[in-house]
Amino acid sequence: MKPKVIVYKKLPEDILNSLKQVCEIKYYPDSEDYSIFLHDLHDAEGIIGAGMRIDQHFLKQAPKLRIVSNVSVGYDNLDIQELTKRNIMATNTPDVLNETTADAIFGLLLITARRMAELDRYVKEGKWEAPIGENLFGVDVHHKTLGIIGMGKIGTAIAKRAHFGFGMNILYHNRSRNQKAEEQFHATYCELEDLLKQSDFVCLMTPLTSETKHLIGLKQFQLMKRSAIFINGSRGQTVNEKDLIYALQNKLILGAGLDVFEQEPVPKDHPLLKMNNVVTLPHIGSATYETRYAMAKLAAENLIKGLKGLCPPNLINQEVMRK
Repeated sequence: MKPKVIVYKKLPEDILNSLKQVCEIKYYPDSEDYSIFLHDLHDAEGIIGAGMRIDQHFLKQAPKLRIVSNVSVGYDNLDIQELTKRNIMATNTPDVLNETTADAIFGLLLITARRMAELDRYVKEGKWEAPIGENLFGVDVHHKTLGIIGMGKIGTAIAKRAHFGFGMNILYHNRSRNQKAEEQFHATYCELEDLLKQSDFVCLMTPLTSETKHLIGLKQFQLMKRSAIFINGSRGQTVNEKDLIYALQNKLILGAGLDVFEQEPVPKDHPLLKMNNVVTLPHIGSATYETRYAMAKLAAENLIKGLKGLCPPNLINQEVMRK
């Protein structure tokens, strides 16, 4: 018999068909009756999707589960400790989205610095009747100092764009030194406090962990230059949003570009949506046809390998293979 698998995210038709060759699929691409989902979950040996919280409560309802395939590089929605305890494989889709996400986040930096989103509205609303005045000027990006918090693969790709494309001075703070960034982009490692004080742009790219939750708050914003722009391309919970709002309202920093929020989708009455010095994007880091397809394909490969008893290419909790 084919192993039973729940797909809870829309997948390309050819990838879905490839899964059907080896699995019995229950497909939930959109919101469905949760009671039916739970019924199918009871017999599922694998699940594939993104965003759903997979924790102890969820896993109690999935006694036959052997693998969780997350269609995402981040896996803060997965309780890795609980999955490992139950000998369930957890996988993600790193690397295939590095360059695409770096494009989006550096683009967000440019749009925020040059006030492009605000000026786009200015033109479309019919306000452009004469050359713009200084009140609508942006700030330069080239040859400024960029501080990257979290110099992983995506952070490194951002540094590459900043160094070679814009001649920027790169500072970074990371759990460990990144020799590639130091050698290729002349990046300088420094403590977080020093990075915040010296950077014209602060780009947050850390994964969400217990250590990085609310890593950036009022104390950190107070250290930044009043002319600095803050960019968040990591997870919304890495920033204390109330403190960010305060910092923007009280001009502790010049502006912010955000691809992520503490609550997603962001509430329609959120204060950040009313600020002209804030650019807000709907978590689009990896959102291109090519990259989302590559992520889905890799997630399917992870799932199939795991169900066959083999080590998936992107196994997070390697301990389960040693049990």
